[in-house]
This record gives sequence, C-alpha cells and structure tokens, in this order.
Amino acid sequence: MKNTRRNFIGLSSIGLIGIIPSEKKRIFSFGKQENEESIIHPKYPSTLSDDISAVVGASHANFEKVREIVDARPELSKATWDWGFGDVESALGAASHMGRKDIAEYLMGHGARANIFTLAMLGKVDAVKSIIDAMPGIESNLGPHGFTLMHHAKIRLRRKNVEGTEKDTQEALVEYLEGIKGANTGAQSIEVTEAEKEIYLGKYTFGSGEDEFFEVKLNMRKFLALSRGSYFGRTLNKVGDHTFAPGGGPSVRIVFDVEDNKATAVTIHDPEVIITAKRV
Repeated sequence: MKNTRRNFIGLSSIGLIGIIPSEKKRIFSFGKQENEESIIHPKYPSTLSDDISAVVGASHANFEKVREIVDARPELSKATWDWGFGDVESALGAASHMGRKDIAEYLMGHGARANIFTLAMLGKVDAVKSIIDAMPGIESNLGPHGFTLMHHAKIRLRRKNVEGTEKDTQEALVEYLEGIKGANTGAQSIEVTEAEKEIYLGKYTFGSGEDEFFEVKLNMRKFLALSRGSYFGRTLNKVGDHTFAPGGGPSVRIVFDVEDNKATAVTIHDPEVIITAKRV
C-alpha cells in the first residue's frame, strides 16, 4: 500500500469518500436494563457522525425526517457533512441546491445560517444583488458538489407550484444573474466519451479488508464517479490525460495508470499522494 503522508486506514476524520469511523456507542443508553451502565461515544460531547449525516442527507428531500430530527435537537439545523475530498455541505445547503424552500425555511427557523446560495434559491433578488455589489467575484464561488449560483436560482423554478409573484421574482433573479459573468461557471471537465468511460470502470483494492477498495462507476447522470462501499461517490471531472478532479475537491487529483486501453491502478493525490489502489 502506497501512502506518503499519513496512515490512510487510521484517519480519524471523515475520510476520503465520506467514510466515518465506527461509532457503535450512542451518547446515552436510554431505557437501559437494571445495573446496565450508561455509555458515551468516544468523541462526546461532539455530535455523532451518524446524526449529522442523517440530517444533511434528509435535508435534500425528506421534510418529515428533517422535522423529526431537528424538533428533538434544533442545533442540528446547522449541521454540516463532508461528502468526501472536502465537499462540505450543510443541511441548509442541501435544501438550497435541491430547491426545497419548505425545508430551507424550516431549518432557518431553527437556527440554520443562510448564505448567498440559499438567498438565490429563495429568489431574494435585492439581497443577492447587494452581496455581489459588496463582494465582487463572490458570484463565481461554487456551492456544495460544485453547484453554481445560477443553479440555485434556477432549481426553484423546477419545483411544482412555483407560480405568480414567486415565479416572477425567481425569473427576475435568473435574468439578473445571466448578466453577471461567473454566476453560471461550474467546474470544468474535458468531455469523456462512452468508450473512454469503459477504460476506468471497475473495482480497485488497497488492502484485504471488506471495505478496502474504491469503485469507479457511472452515477445517475451517467458521469464517472469514485465511491467506496455504500457511500455516495464523487463525480470525476476530467482535467488531463487519465487525470480527474472530484466534484467539490478542486485540489485533489485522481490519476489512473492505463495499459492497453484499460486502467490498472488509481492513485489519489489529496493534494499529496495518499494511496494507490490496484484494479481487480
């Protein structure tokens, strides 16, 4: 196993693809049996990673789940999750890039902190204009997973029952952003043909454990993605010969060794070399 900076397996933070350390112990043991001791997880009083990932994941689309979690623990309205390679997303950020006004307003009502992406999704034209006027260039910043400011403005229009004044306001914001250079410039990627994708698809191992492998597959949008186990993969943006950058991680490079038109290994630079995995 190749690793020039740190022990890959021993990472104590979220890890390369949103992988979390085992946290079998809960904060408290509710309903414990007589003489059973209460237990706390090793990082308490920090919040369990499971709880953070649950609220951020639910905030994409599951209002009832979000309400169940946040009603009990309002502080989780501000939760953030690293999906991998520093692609950090808050619960509110998830609702915002999905156009879920209902979830976003609920989270903000419980303490979530809005930013320009949320304001764009909500059609707050004057607020977005004021921020851009005060901080020129901020319109080029990318949100979670590399979504642009324009994406956040347009996504709301794709939801059902957006009409009347709300629709007019949202369309006015889109029109404004169309005149702002950079508001719709996402991460760049060299086109990858269907035949080229076949070069990289497959499983790459870096150890003998059940979870010691990466997998390159096609995501829902038919883009190449690097994943590990059941965790969501990161979209791969091609930036050079057999070289990719994961969505949301512009400093990372994922480089494939290719022989006879087939990848034989993949090396992850984050930004230094972290590990090389061999194709099986």
